[in-house]
Amino acid sequence: MLDGNKVSIVGRGTVQEQKRTQAGILFLLGAIGFITVVDTAAKYMTAALPPLELVWGYFLGIFVCLVGLGASKGGRLPRLLTTRRPLLHFGRSGLLVLSISLLFVALKYMSLADATAISFTSPLFITLLAIPILGERVDRARWLAVFAGLCGVLVVVRPGSGLATWISLLPLLGALSFAGFQISTRLLANTETTFAILFYTGAGGLAWSSLALPFVWSMPEPVYWLVFLIQGALGVGAHLCMIKAFELAEASLLAPFNYSKIIWAAAAGYLVFGDRPSLNTIAGAMIIALAGLFMMLHERRNNRTAGRGPRP
Repeated sequence: MLDGNKVSIVGRGTVQEQKRTQAGILFLLGAIGFITVVDTAAKYMTAALPPLELVWGYFLGIFVCLVGLGASKGGRLPRLLTTRRPLLHFGRSGLLVLSISLLFVALKYMSLADATAISFTSPLFITLLAIPILGERVDRARWLAVFAGLCGVLVVVRPGSGLATWISLLPLLGALSFAGFQISTRLLANTETTFAILFYTGAGGLAWSSLALPFVWSMPEPVYWLVFLIQGALGVGAHLCMIKAFELAEASLLAPFNYSKIIWAAAAGYLVFGDRPSLNTIAGAMIIALAGLFMMLHERRNNRTAGRGPRP
């Protein structure tokens, strides 16, 4: 007979694991929601300020929030900020600035839903960059997923339509840059603390974005300074929520929920700007999402096969 105490313990463990997973999903959805608010505010402000100045304002807000967060660390701060790879931190933050700059410029001319759908190609670009940078081998299934994802982009931009201009390339190049940012995050994760990665992202991002400031500066209205601070707080909050999400749930389980951003973006675009996502945008986003999910499931199957090892 089964021991009732053991069954009870197993049951409690299963329930606790489910609660952790559900909490992880909620944290990830919260992070995506924060990022969507940042993008929506940026698109709204492009009517008054240059996109590159908005990027600077965003990183200024992030840096101010990180300084406040760092002050709360007290005597532990010097140890938390110790780094062995300052140049990689600086290059990584440059990739993020490039990615956000391309997105903010695109948002001046594109709807949130269109730009978000195209940005979904970032996980596919990670596959391509993993070859020369991480030395990973890419099999036929991965190449198929990349090809399908790019086909999804073509569905969104509709060659021959008004959207198929150089503007539509900006979120695509931004996705490529963000993929490089994520690859460099993998390289840093083994040697750096979470706070160091976050702090140098903010500090480096402010430094990089300041380079363009003399060429685009326009004095913001007083209320925009408050918006910059709120955007920065949301950016920091999104990063911390993502960290917490991956602490509570497996990355492979969370991955599909990243594609919920198209829902957030479509809702924000409609409520704030009156933009309705077209059927092409929805269809293209689904193709790109399915390509990403196919790659995720393929990797999970490969990992399970490798975990079993050869039969004796």
